[in-house]
Amino acid sequence: MIATPEPDHDRKTELMAIDQSKSGIKGLVDAGLAKLPRVFVHDHLNLNIKSGPAPDNVNIPVIDFAGVNTDSTRRAMIIDEIRNACMKWGFFQVVNHGIPVITLEEMINGIRRFHEQEPEAKEKLYSRDESKKVTFNTKIDMSQTMAAYWRDTLTCVMAPNPPATQELPGTCRDIMLDYTNNVMNLGTTLFELISEALGLNPKHLKDIGCTEGLYVMGHYSPACPEPELTMGTGVHTDSGFLTVLLQDQIGGLQVLHDNRWIDVTPIPGALIINLGDLLQVSP
Repeated sequence: MIATPEPDHDRKTELMAIDQSKSGIKGLVDAGLAKLPRVFVHDHLNLNIKSGPAPDNVNIPVIDFAGVNTDSTRRAMIIDEIRNACMKWGFFQVVNHGIPVITLEEMINGIRRFHEQEPEAKEKLYSRDESKKVTFNTKIDMSQTMAAYWRDTLTCVMAPNPPATQELPGTCRDIMLDYTNNVMNLGTTLFELISEALGLNPKHLKDIGCTEGLYVMGHYSPACPEPELTMGTGVHTDSGFLTVLLQDQIGGLQVLHDNRWIDVTPIPGALIINLGDLLQVSP
């Protein structure tokens, strides 16, 4: 569906009003929003690329990490699976990765608690200052004409220089620290395996600094009055990052494979690893 532009639409004023409220999209919804603000309308959602479940003959890679650090034969098999997934897909799911399921579930619940608390509790963190280590805001761009995305995001820069503990929101502070420690350990293992898949020393990617940084981003997309007109995120790649994705069981994530958008079906306890452009080499 393509929306008809409104001639009297003042994009900047509308964006500033949303931004200055400091309550995010959740605040708009809680206030009784019945019609989608024009800045969130995406005019070109009719993509010429097919979308849907994976065909029967296409298997989205799921890699079992059981034995990765205790069984050399199994580790070699995992490295082969990672190599194939990197070459053919650019992402894969991992199970038996060592992070307790209860930690993953509580992380999702903690992010939900943050976004669903009273607006006054979130206002002090609302900022677009990228020098801050903990911020909350809505995905809008004041300088361009691109449509805003229907999501609020809590962003925490957790490594290499984490924020003071008291800077983290109380609603998810403890689980954020626990989850971060677990993901940093998993990240080290992933970079070792990818290094070996490339035929390099296991410590190669770690030695050049790939394991040093960690951003934790907790996205939240509340119920939308006109969901057919907007998107929570757009078509993108994650340049230069290895991304560990934790999604709830509702799903909604798609990946582009062989010119087709394929649904990524959530697997309880699994994590999605997105290589982005990390391993892309120019000829």
